[in-house]
Amino acid sequence: MNQQAMMKLRKMQKQMQEAQARLEETVYEGNAGGMVKVEVKGSHEVLSVTIDPDALESKDDIEMIQDSIVAALNDANKKLEKDAEETMGQFTGGFGGFGF
Repeated sequence: MNQQAMMKLRKMQKQMQEAQARLEETVYEGNAGGMVKVEVKGSHEVLSVTIDPDALESKDDIEMIQDSIVAALNDANKKLEKDAEETMGQFTGGFGGFGF
């Protein structure tokens, strides 16, 4: 591999690392039926779970709230994955023939 190609590869590697670091620090919000809100970092760390107090009228509602928490977490993770694909896709797009 020639010197110019190596320089391009190093630059791309640095850009990928920076993009990954930005993704890991981004906070994604997931919602489920307006009853549950979650915040998840791009590193998949759950930061918070907020339950609307009006959603709990009786103990029978606990199963519904639990299902809503799962749905909200899945919503946040879908947003995270979509953002990761879009962000990191810019780097993998040029790898067909190494695009150098």
